[in-house]
Amino acid sequence: MDLKEKVAYITGGTKGIGFGIAECLLEQGMRVAISGRGREGVDNAVQQLNAKGKVMGLVSDVTRLQDEEQAADTILKEWGQLDVVIANAGVGHFSSIDEMESDHWHQMINTNLNGVFHTLKASVEALKKSEGYYMTVASLAGTNFFAQGAGYNATKFGVVGFTQAAMLDLRKYNIKATTIMPGSVASHFNQNEPSEKDYWKIQPEDIGRLVIDLLLMHPRTLPSKIEVRPTRPDLK
Repeated sequence: MDLKEKVAYITGGTKGIGFGIAECLLEQGMRVAISGRGREGVDNAVQQLNAKGKVMGLVSDVTRLQDEEQAADTILKEWGQLDVVIANAGVGHFSSIDEMESDHWHQMINTNLNGVFHTLKASVEALKKSEGYYMTVASLAGTNFFAQGAGYNATKFGVVGFTQAAMLDLRKYNIKATTIMPGSVASHFNQNEPSEKDYWKIQPEDIGRLVIDLLLMHPRTLPSKIEVRPTRPDLK
């Protein structure tokens, strides 16, 4: 794929992994739309990214299909195509299953799992036309269960399964689909404030570079599921 002037849409793109991916794609000459749930966060991210290239900020809640449909329509009206869609938005709440709040369970299901479906559903026809690429950002929690992670594990196991099945459905249209499963990332996830203490973790731009490598891979080859870990977690 020649990345120059290609169009990407990244959910949860205002900070963390989504923001890091956006930076890397803009540096490759792509046009990038990012979305988030709040206007202030979206505008702040766009302001930071503007110097790197053509960026569009959209307010969209991935738990609502109509929001994602409107986001895709806006991108198509403005830029005429949609080549890469990255379903990155996610939330996490961690507690023992006997203490887990129902609201937290449903928020994770609605964002992490329903959200990836809504994003693909809203964009799949555009991806058929562009023979594009759909990616989800899952987690190592999508293959490794742990105590106090029942809700998060359930959603990320679901994202991995959803993406792999979608890959089988969509490759006949020359659409690629990959799920990326990071371990610890220096992001704002789970109320973390990134700082020097996170030096040992995967950095958001590392995931961005991985996305570029996937996009530049020969069309005959599809890495459909990628696990990514910090090299030295013992240094934390």
